[in-house]
Amino acid sequence: MSVTEYFRPASVNEAIELLARHGPDLLVMAGGTIAMPLVNEGISAPERVMSLRAAGLDGLRREPGRIRIGAACPLQGLLELDDVPLLQAAARHTGSWAIRNMGTVGGNLFAPPPAGDVTVALLALDAVLVVAGAGSRREIRLDSFHTGFMTTALGPDELLVEIRIAPPTGATAFHKLGRRQASTPAVVTVAARAIVDGGRVSEARIALGAVGPHPFRARAAEAALTGSRLDTASITRTATAAVDASDPATDGIASEWYRRRMTRLLVERALTDIADRPAGGAA
Repeated sequence: MSVTEYFRPASVNEAIELLARHGPDLLVMAGGTIAMPLVNEGISAPERVMSLRAAGLDGLRREPGRIRIGAACPLQGLLELDDVPLLQAAARHTGSWAIRNMGTVGGNLFAPPPAGDVTVALLALDAVLVVAGAGSRREIRLDSFHTGFMTTALGPDELLVEIRIAPPTGATAFHKLGRRQASTPAVVTVAARAIVDGGRVSEARIALGAVGPHPFRARAAEAALTGSRLDTASITRTATAAVDASDPATDGIASEWYRRRMTRLLVERALTDIADRPAGGAA
């Protein structure tokens, strides 16, 4: 079955109207880096497709106390955020130059594992999502957005329109392990952020990718680190908790056993980076 109708709405309201009219049979995409390979390989056969490229969602704006990222903002745009090195690092590790120019920040949130590297970084930054429906808008914390493998808290009549983050405080680190140096799916991805006050961690974020049904925060690992000195003992304890929180699969990229081993290694490496560089930055 081939595409019979292609829509390119010029506004969010027009896009929502089209979604309400055609329902779940309408394939919504922005960059197309996830959807089009499925269509080309015959895995997906939509009759109707809607592109969000012209809907005004590709902006990246700074306001006092927050940064607003349009859902259709190209991943390459994140490289402009010199004051958010965690997102810069995540974007650099996501695909090739061509993919980063086509793929979008919003689309990365819907990428099946082991993809979704930018989502991992956004989790560590406490990102908030803005979704729009017919006559309404609401906010969803990113850490409660994913509800299972390829399922989210997004309603059937809603669109993701914006991702919001606050300028990050504390030190950050990002690590991704793949089978190649670049343009590679992840064996495991780790994003970490920690605020150290008086020699102890007052706030911690540990986010993991490619070791579960979707990117997620390892809350037990965060709790293990909070209140502790950032030393070898606490780093080891936190990495163990992160491994316990993971639920990796065996696939053509890596085995479950190897992903667990590398989760421990990369969490330890990320926290060691932060311990060595408490003023900030991203590895």
